[in-house]
Amino acid sequence: MNPAGNPAALQSKASQDDSALPQAPAKLSEMARPAPDWAWRQLLTTAQDRYRECGRFAWSFAGGKLGWDPVFRHMLEHGHIPAHARVVDIGCGQGLLASLLAAVDEAHGHAGWPAEWPQPPLDCRYIGIELMQRDVDRANRALAALRNQVRVVCADMVHVDLEPCDVVVILDVLHYVSQSNQEALLARVQQQLAPGGRLLLRIGDMAARRGFATSQWADRLITAVRGHRVAPTFCRPLADWVALLEGLGFVQVRSIPMSRGTPFANVLLVADKS
Repeated sequence: MNPAGNPAALQSKASQDDSALPQAPAKLSEMARPAPDWAWRQLLTTAQDRYRECGRFAWSFAGGKLGWDPVFRHMLEHGHIPAHARVVDIGCGQGLLASLLAAVDEAHGHAGWPAEWPQPPLDCRYIGIELMQRDVDRANRALAALRNQVRVVCADMVHVDLEPCDVVVILDVLHYVSQSNQEALLARVQQQLAPGGRLLLRIGDMAARRGFATSQWADRLITAVRGHRVAPTFCRPLADWVALLEGLGFVQVRSIPMSRGTPFANVLLVADKS
């Protein structure tokens, strides 16, 4: 039978022909989105490259710290820092978080943000506070092109005046001051955070004995390698840290293990201001 005289046959033949054609994507933007691992490697490379002119140590430390420490990727993957946030980074070192946030701006502008991740922390304003002048100098040299968004100052966290902000980040440094100074600083942080603001505080859980001991050893080693004096530490079990934050008025204090791929006992506390 001639298929030209059979409408059903024509429809079947057309369907077969169409199936041989490449199918157009539903959304071009979905095809352009990179896989998370690829996107993270690009962000890491961009953030690290800012430190090339600061010397081999600063460049190597940036790549090692960003690539090895799980907390930086975690903050992006879980949306802990919102867009347009005023970020205060206490104990910022050479400003790695500032460099990473700037890399986010660049990646998003080139459609480099994974679809699986929450909205990126675009257009943040960053203030870094660091006690060691050597680290401050490295940060300001590496981040000089970002001076409209980034400021890094040399100051003691015990005495520094904090500005109103949306996010405060304190990673692995609060245990270097006495417990009374810890409480006073966290109270000032709570006061300066905007309503709905967030504290990201990483601590070592003193109750996890083996991992905590390993954390302390590594902490002292890294401090010495960076050319700083190894100071005494004032630590607490995780339950005491949570109770302290709740007593200061933080709500929804979440504890997230932050030692993946390491032998440490680090915990990220995410505490919101109501």
